[in-house]
Amino acid sequence: MKYLYQQLLAFWGVIILIILIVGTSFTQLTKKTLQDNNYEQLRGYAISAWKTKDSITRLPGMTDQDIWNTSFSLFEGFLSNQDVQFVFYDRNMQVQYPLNTQHKLDNSVIKENWDALMEGQQEYATINKDIYGNKNMSSYVMMPVSTTNAQNENIIIGALVITQPAKNVSDSVDAITANLFKGFIISSIVGLILSYFFASFQVKRINRMRKATKEITSGNFDVKLVTHDKDEFDDLAEDFNKMAESLKESREEIDRQEDRRRQFMADASHEMRTPLTTINGLLEGLQYNAIPEGQRENAIKLMQNETSRLIRLVNENLDYEKIRTNQISIVVKKFNATETLKDILTQLEGKAESANDKLILEADEAIDVYADYDRFVQIMVNIIQNAIQFTQDGEIRVHLQKGYLETIITISDTGIGMTEEQVQNIWDRYYKVDPSRKNTKYGESGLGLSIVQQLVRLHKGKISVESQENKGTSFTISFPDVEIEDGA
Repeated sequence: MKYLYQQLLAFWGVIILIILIVGTSFTQLTKKTLQDNNYEQLRGYAISAWKTKDSITRLPGMTDQDIWNTSFSLFEGFLSNQDVQFVFYDRNMQVQYPLNTQHKLDNSVIKENWDALMEGQQEYATINKDIYGNKNMSSYVMMPVSTTNAQNENIIIGALVITQPAKNVSDSVDAITANLFKGFIISSIVGLILSYFFASFQVKRINRMRKATKEITSGNFDVKLVTHDKDEFDDLAEDFNKMAESLKESREEIDRQEDRRRQFMADASHEMRTPLTTINGLLEGLQYNAIPEGQRENAIKLMQNETSRLIRLVNENLDYEKIRTNQISIVVKKFNATETLKDILTQLEGKAESANDKLILEADEAIDVYADYDRFVQIMVNIIQNAIQFTQDGEIRVHLQKGYLETIITISDTGIGMTEEQVQNIWDRYYKVDPSRKNTKYGESGLGLSIVQQLVRLHKGKISVESQENKGTSFTISFPDVEIEDGA
């Protein structure tokens, strides 16, 4: 079932339920109120009729019974247009008024309540038969009648019953019920119309989201829903906008990575083709003795260098894929970082000298670090080689210090530096700050810093970079003081 019809049924169902509950309660309350008012009115008639006997002139030979009957007869005459009738029973439940009636009285109601009346209680009832037993809804008010004896005591001498057809009550209730039914019909129609417009408004908002979702699935991530921060639909629209923005960023990142992957494949193909061509040419020269005897040693050395380049290129890609897919394990142990960094700088001193750079270690004392030894060396070598690659006739300083529950290493150079955009992209796979340097004997793939970032993450450490164009770059790496077995 469509959401529109669900909303219509829900709204209309609530309206019907409320009207039925309120209508039924109001009808019952009105009926009870009318009955109570009718009882009170009949009771007033009875009290007035009983008191009127005291104002009737007693004629010679008249008894109390005659005076009572005269009073009741007068009141029946006054209230004849309301069909009010009086019946007076003595203490023996004998009818004393009316004495001359053409129809036999039905005493069943008075019998049911006689004991309570003789105890001085007033009783009320509305039943579906009148005083003569005919099927006619009637209201009864039954009151005990007392008088004062010589000892000034109240003595119950009988019971007075005053009755009236309940048609006026039923007619009033029927009129109210009819009006309520009309109101129910009108309210239902109005409620149905209003619920239709309200449900249509909500469905329109949902359809707007559906349309935007289709735009997303078709690849349009620029779609944006208007929100007013009013209800949950606006919250959902806001979340949708955030999702679309995130998908757009992911798509742009995927496109950038794909562009870099294609560039890398082109670069890798070029890098591989060049050494392979060189190696193949030298091998052919050796095979056919085309290379002089004195040049063979240089040819073999050249082939070794080109082979090393190919191995580095392949290894860097394999390392990155292993780290990215969590196929690498690290074992963090405590060792002397100062001594290790001295060894690394010694190994890289030749490369630094070729660029006329100076390597300086700033550490006066032995400082321990918690890391996987081989991966620690890999991280440091990558960053220092990167600094050598982009520094000419400058300095590369390695500062080592102990922080709060961590070891902090800062590697600074005085090289070409980077722009803000380059700083943001250096961690991306295949990204190269200076593509013109891709043919150097290290840094061919653009994967070095991506590998460094992943390795630092596996150590649960942090790495950050600060750089200014033409002023140099500074990398800061922190390793937490905690041992991790199988840190992958």
